Formats: sequence, structure tokens, C-alpha cells
Amino acid sequence: MGAAALVIFACGLRMTSLADEIADRTGLGEAIVGGVLLGASTSLSGTIVSFTAAFDGHASLAFANSVGGIAAQTAFLALGDLIYRRANLEHASAELTNVFQCGLLIVLLSIPFLASTTPEINVFGLHPLSFAIPAIYGFGLVATRWVRENPMWEPVQTERTRSDTPDDEQNSGKSLARLFAVFALLLVCLSVAGWTIARCGAVLSSEIGLSQTLVGALMTALITSLPELVTTLSAVRRGALQLAVGGIIGGNTFDTLFLTLADAGYRGGSIYHAVGDVDYFWNAIALVMTGVLMLGLLLREKEGAARIGFESVLLFAIFGSAVTLQSVWG
Repeated sequence: MGAAALVIFACGLRMTSLADEIADRTGLGEAIVGGVLLGASTSLSGTIVSFTAAFDGHASLAFANSVGGIAAQTAFLALGDLIYRRANLEHASAELTNVFQCGLLIVLLSIPFLASTTPEINVFGLHPLSFAIPAIYGFGLVATRWVRENPMWEPVQTERTRSDTPDDEQNSGKSLARLFAVFALLLVCLSVAGWTIARCGAVLSSEIGLSQTLVGALMTALITSLPELVTTLSAVRRGALQLAVGGIIGGNTFDTLFLTLADAGYRGGSIYHAVGDVDYFWNAIALVMTGVLMLGLLLREKEGAARIGFESVLLFAIFGSAVTLQSVWG
């Protein structure tokens, strides 16, 4: 598992610079590339973990890996806020598409709760609401592009707002096709690492006696979230703030697709009815943390306690409390 974690760490670091250059070369902008290309790509190892775990019959491991990863990755933005000392990260990275994607993520995270309250019905091996997740996600991608090109709201520009402008100096001279080819190669490495981590997580749960939720939410989720941590901190250090925030929110939105894949892979019925209250606890934590982040993006506090925004303080507190409670539950 340690070797797989190192592979994920190294790939995530390289992906940040590639994504930043692709954003400039294509003109799509950091928020779009961060939310779609980088966010989805860095989540690939987690996708493999959730599907493999579900296919092997480990429903809680698959579910907790998805929603636990969303909670952990949201907390990473608070870390990014800590190292960006010029202003609150959510203030400086003003971008309407990130606010929109937060709203989209809140809707997607509500679906598992809705599915758990409905009868356990399978259509082609999936709960009907599992089909809604990729449909809403696809609509969100189209709508996010429209929001960027036709904004109905504009963030107020202040002296501490960092605008998303192309950086000509970072052009590596490589063709766009070559950039995407290198990116694809890194994706393959992430896939192999994700499969390895899924197998290790299942062994930890069955052989050592740890609960699947504990392994999924606090071990495999954190390890497969390493790319998001690396890319977030790296992007903040580079000044690509919209890429940092968009990468986390977009990656979290993509992570909800894990639930559809996990439901498809789980052969014991609907995965939403196979998991327990502790698993849904992490779904609720991810939902609350996303709401707090969205409020921070809207309020845009310049500076708060310890020179970070109120939302970062709350994100640390919520995630820390959740980890403590999960450790008590075991």
C-alpha cells in the first residue's frame, strides 16, 4: 500500500503543472480544467477502489471510500488556505463556476439519502437513483461551461483577488497532444495504484478485524486522495488558485460517480440499503462541509482567525470531530 501511495503522490504532483498548462493553452480556464480534467483524473484511483471493493462484496468499504474521500479532500482546501498567506483562499480565488459546482455537489450528495428511503428496487442491477447521479453530473459539466461563458453574477474584484490569466512563461513547448498523452499515462499509473489499494484495504478489513467504514473513510479514502492534496498545495504555491479550488470541488463532484459504479459492482442488491448509519454519517459530513465551503466562497472573507477564512476553521473542526467519532466507533 505504501508503494501505491508513493505512485499516487508522484503522479498528482506532475498532473498539476500539466493541468495548469492545458488550462492556458486551451483557453478553458483553471476552474473548468481543475474541476473537470484534473478533478476527475486525480479521483481515478478512488474510483478503482470503490468499484473493486463493491465487486468483492465490501459495500461499506466502497461507500465510505467515496464519501469519506469527499470530506477529506474538502478539508485539504483549508490546508491550502493555511499556506496561502496573502488572503483567504476562497476570497482570492473568486470564480463563479466553483460556487456553481458546490451547489451541484450538494444535490449529488443528497441522492444517497433519498435512495436509502425508497424501496430496494433494481433496474439492470442498479437502484434507479444510481442512474440519476451520472445524468446530473453530465448536466453539471455542460452547465458549468455555460456559467463560465455567460455569467449572470460576477465576483467583486478586490486588491487581493487573483485573476485567472494565462501564464506565457510556463509554456513547455510541447504540443497539446503530447501534454494529453503524458496526462493519460499518469492516469494508467493511478489506476494500477488504486486497484492495489483496494486489495490492501479489503485485507486490512477482513484479516486485522478493522471495520470496513473505518478502512474506507480514514485509510483508503485518504490514500487515494493524495493526488488532490498534492495538486491543491502545488497549485496554491504556483498561484493557480482557481485550479486549486476547482480541482477539489470538481474531484468531489466526480467522486459521487463512485456510488453509481459501486452500486453496479455490488451484487448483493442496492448498495444504498447494504450500508449502515456510520457510512451515511460520512455522507452527511461531506454534505455539511460542502455547504460550509459554498458559504465561504459566497461571503469571501478577506482574513479571519489565524489569517484564514471562517470556512477553513469550520472545515478543520468538522473533519477533526468526524475522525474522532469514527475512531471511537471503530
